[in-house]
Amino acid sequence: MNPNAIPLRLTDKKRAAIVDAAVEEFIASGFDATSMDRIAARANVSKRTVYNHFASKEALFAAILHELWDASQTSDAPAYDSDAPLRAQLLDLLMRKMRLLDDEAFLSLARVAIAAGIHSPERARDMVARMGEREEDLSMWIRAAAVDGRVAIKDPAFAAQQLHGLVKAFAFWPQVSMGQPRLSRKEQEKVAEAAADMFLARYAK
Repeated sequence: MNPNAIPLRLTDKKRAAIVDAAVEEFIASGFDATSMDRIAARANVSKRTVYNHFASKEALFAAILHELWDASQTSDAPAYDSDAPLRAQLLDLLMRKMRLLDDEAFLSLARVAIAAGIHSPERARDMVARMGEREEDLSMWIRAAAVDGRVAIKDPAFAAQQLHGLVKAFAFWPQVSMGQPRLSRKEQEKVAEAAADMFLARYAK
């Protein structure tokens, strides 16, 4: 038996307990009012243990967002396929994004992040940048399609932001800012299809 097996399992359990406790604290108290001490107490671990896993409250919050994103994906994002229809590929990517935006815990944490950002624009920029790293699949796909000459896009980052906006106007901002219900599967498909069609009508060759 590997002598390190049990400690590793215990470490993983402690990390999971910290993340679960942090989610509860952030949602209940907001970003500013949440402390590493309170997270440690709720997770039933020492404050030092929390810092052994996460260098700061900001790093812990970002890690939670990343893990929620990962949990919403069933597999790696599909790479651009030069032989496949553009619309089918784009719909696949957009429906993956919809799965994240349908997660209530993610929406709750997004509310916390937005509230925290109002009081600290620098923190908001950092959080947005960290979250943006997890949305690179669409940007990478757009860049690949542009290089392949199948879409006429000079600024892939701008085009990707447009596409994100088309989706989040229905499946993120109404839920986060106005408490509207999450979209049904049929509504998600309608939004994704409309976004894909508008995007391709503008950029596809």
